[in-house]
Amino acid sequence: MLVLLPPSEGKASSGRGAPLKLESLSLPGLSEARAAVLDELVELCAGDEEKAREVLGLSEGLRGEVAKNAELRTAGARPAGEIYTGVLYDALDLASLDTAAKKRAARSLLVFSGLWGAVRVSDRIPSYRCSMGVKLPGLGALGTHWRTAMAAVLPEVAGDGLVLDLRSAAYAAAWKPKGEVAGRTASVRVLHAPTRKVVSHFNKATKGRIVRSLLTSGTKPGGPAELVEALRDLGYEVEAAAPGKAGAPWSLDVLVDEIH
Repeated sequence: MLVLLPPSEGKASSGRGAPLKLESLSLPGLSEARAAVLDELVELCAGDEEKAREVLGLSEGLRGEVAKNAELRTAGARPAGEIYTGVLYDALDLASLDTAAKKRAARSLLVFSGLWGAVRVSDRIPSYRCSMGVKLPGLGALGTHWRTAMAAVLPEVAGDGLVLDLRSAAYAAAWKPKGEVAGRTASVRVLHAPTRKVVSHFNKATKGRIVRSLLTSGTKPGGPAELVEALRDLGYEVEAAAPGKAGAPWSLDVLVDEIH
């Protein structure tokens, strides 16, 4: 099983660990594309602060993020699972998993990123600010920048098992499973059962709890249909819409009664 996650806007501080080693990150096929984004982001943020803030879409209160990006090559690095914070990651709570579940997380979780493309939770990265929606002056829209490299690397990473896609739209644009991989991909929406509406906060929290449940249970659904049964066994109310044609992804709705 491969689980595709969005990053978080908020991130923990880099800490005092050894600095980034770009060549040590997982998915080495993304290295050239990563280096291109890193070089331009650092150059942008080391120059005109106001221009950098405008390009990155940062408010006055987030001015300090520009200086942080300028120091990405020398800042301390920590496992990505410790860097990413926010509602989904609070609910997932990687730090409290037992040893077996942590090993499953290291194998199966892939966090998408405007800067890194995609990283595993064990990859050591510095704290940064650069969303997938950014358009860098030299590279253009990052979602477009990543597509070619992702298309070459991600099908092999997906292997022959289930792909659980929990990304938001901006990050999903960087790689869309195709063909046989798409046929074993399932995306999930979390809906407030009485209204059938998506509400951002509990949507993210429930997705974090779903991933945690799968990791702690050790269940290994082989495809979307098996995922539906696994989630129901774990206590989730799931409505599934099988695709109308072969090679198309599944769409699952998880219904939640309470907003929390």
